[in-house]
Amino acid sequence: MATDSSPFSDLDRPPLRRAALERALVRPGGPWREIEVLPELGSTNTELIGRAREGAAEGAVLVTEHQTAGRGRLDRAFHTPARAALTFSVLLRPDVAPSSYGWLPLLMGVAAVRGIGRVAEAAAGLKWPNDVVSTAADAERKLAGILSEAASSPDGTAIVIGMGLNVSQSRAELPVDTATSLLLEGAPCTDRDPLLRAVLRGFADRYRAWLEHGGDAEACGLAAEYREHCTTIGREVRVRLPGERLLEGEAVGVDADGRLTVRTAGGGRTSLSAGDVVHVRPAA
Repeated sequence: MATDSSPFSDLDRPPLRRAALERALVRPGGPWREIEVLPELGSTNTELIGRAREGAAEGAVLVTEHQTAGRGRLDRAFHTPARAALTFSVLLRPDVAPSSYGWLPLLMGVAAVRGIGRVAEAAAGLKWPNDVVSTAADAERKLAGILSEAASSPDGTAIVIGMGLNVSQSRAELPVDTATSLLLEGAPCTDRDPLLRAVLRGFADRYRAWLEHGGDAEACGLAAEYREHCTTIGREVRVRLPGERLLEGEAVGVDADGRLTVRTAGGGRTSLSAGDVVHVRPAA
């Protein structure tokens, strides 16, 4: 476990190199068309949503070394130290029913968990609906957040999915005590280049299968893989809903539409989409 002060200098946090990433990731028949790396940007999601509305094609990946006005769910803001995190967004135009779109951020979460495990050798899980958490200790801490947004354009609906993954932040560089980084979790590798490659390759494989099955997450195996990694399932939870309403019960599953199913004390079941909730927390 790293100490609270950052052991990194700028030289220890090397920049991402666009040419090398494109050689590794842009392939005939694959989903990625171009990888753009910018030194600084307010929000990769905001920028890519704007491009999508102007007709940008599927397969754009936008990465920034220093995100200064990142956005999470419900417009929660955050920023990251330069080169300390993996902050990127992808633009997709899936030819499936819009009812299947809710699986795309969950698909990104699965790709992130697999990539983190393979490259950083760190134990990670998924907190429904949009967090990647460390599972190395009893108290889960947030490693990454995922945000999916839709944009209308002359070419139809585009989906932009962004992720901010904490890689080499020290404790002092993290915004809240409930967050962590791969460095703090003792990961032997905190090189962002192989991490990005692993996540995008994992996403590409699952996205292709999902499209081939018409967006059916059950048929392509995505739903089962998500449930395998979802730490929310099986726990007593307190769900805060809009209007200061609360729902308490056991999270018993994630259904075929990617919604969290909560069983209340009376035995009733409620299915919740990400847009239905303000946050989901352990009941205790």
